[in-house]
Amino acid sequence: MTNNDILKKLRVALMLRDDEIVDILALVDFRISKSEIGAFCRREDHPKYKECGDQVLRNFLNGLVIHLRGTKEDPKVPKDILNTPKKITQKGPSKPRKGKFTGLGSVPYKNKKRS
Repeated sequence: MTNNDILKKLRVALMLRDDEIVDILALVDFRISKSEIGAFCRREDHPKYKECGDQVLRNFLNGLVIHLRGTKEDPKVPKDILNTPKKITQKGPSKPRKGKFTGLGSVPYKNKKRS
């Protein structure tokens, strides 16, 4: 079993998103981007696949301990952390980007039937 497999299985078992994994790694002062986490979770034959090193997995596990148990000064109960409902972010309607083609405006589209 590779480090990538371990990271993927923990991610699924604990229902963690990429940004949550980045936050967990930040607890142990390890900086990594969301795109690198995504590269670790890809299939091995994917062109953007990246091997998860020992240092990344070690820091993730140490950060996970702090995330779930807390520190000596500020201990936590892991059941409380795992049972808390996740924050659901409500996204509003997306705004069109400047300089991008956003469509034909008010021109109606009619699909002609072929016979």
